[in-house]
Amino acid sequence: TATPSSTRNALHLTGILPPAVETLEQQKKRALVQFRAKSSSLEKYMFLAWLRNTNVRLFYHIVIDELEEMAPIIYTPTVGTACLEYSHIYPFLAPPGVPDGLYLSINDLPNLTQIIKSYRSYPSSDSLTPQIAVITDGSRILGLGDLGVNGMGIPIGKLQLYVAGAGIDPRRTLPITIDLGTNNEKNLNDEFYIGIRKKRVSDDEFYSFVDAVLKALTSVYPNLLIQFEDFSSEHAFDLLAKYRDNLFCFNDDIQGTGAVILSGFINAVRLVEKDIHPTKHRILFFGAGSAGVGVAKQLLEFFKIEH
Repeated sequence: TATPSSTRNALHLTGILPPAVETLEQQKKRALVQFRAKSSSLEKYMFLAWLRNTNVRLFYHIVIDELEEMAPIIYTPTVGTACLEYSHIYPFLAPPGVPDGLYLSINDLPNLTQIIKSYRSYPSSDSLTPQIAVITDGSRILGLGDLGVNGMGIPIGKLQLYVAGAGIDPRRTLPITIDLGTNNEKNLNDEFYIGIRKKRVSDDEFYSFVDAVLKALTSVYPNLLIQFEDFSSEHAFDLLAKYRDNLFCFNDDIQGTGAVILSGFINAVRLVEKDIHPTKHRILFFGAGSAGVGVAKQLLEFFKIEH
């Protein structure tokens, strides 16, 4: 409805669209009325997903302008609910033919490079190659455990935040879920589950497949930044140790969370430095997942370097 009359005439769209020519602000106002009328956070999530996959300019205009309201819907906490329900809501998040992310399963091993080359984000542009990929195997999604391919909501959501917060072109983002099975019986018994219905592969198969995926990705897109996201703790640390020195990559749970908590901790230390010397603090960790250990490592480096 924002298409000018002259463009409508040139593209033979007159009569296909209603006569009114609207501004982006008018479109935003209408969308917010619909968004706020939804009775649940999941319905709001689905509305925004459809908007992102049909009118990406309007979607990010709303997200950037109304980030405080939108962030809890497109990411935590609502994205957790969306992941739990992902197989049930997947067909209603985008029109047919509009990809919501790249799915690579263990069965795709012989054709990984071709599959990666064939993927085109929405809206597609041959002149823009992916700049950052967020990749998960769905094995430890948030605090929800093994969700298999239902974890795709996390790479999608994280990349939306990068677009809104860091100005990355949405056409240069690549959300990836690798499907190596799931040990979640609920998924395996769910008639609507959209992933492979078998138990997770062995560690040898896991590392071999991830290695093949990363080699294929970097062969197609040599300058791609790869973010590991929500892998089980044992795999998360091993993957980071294996690739961090020879691949443009990072682990968000270990390094990203650690960096954010460290920045807050440094400020807290400064606030009370007159009364409490930095080396006199005691730090309590609740849980020892990859994020908790990542935070511990960052704090340890701070004390080693600064004190």
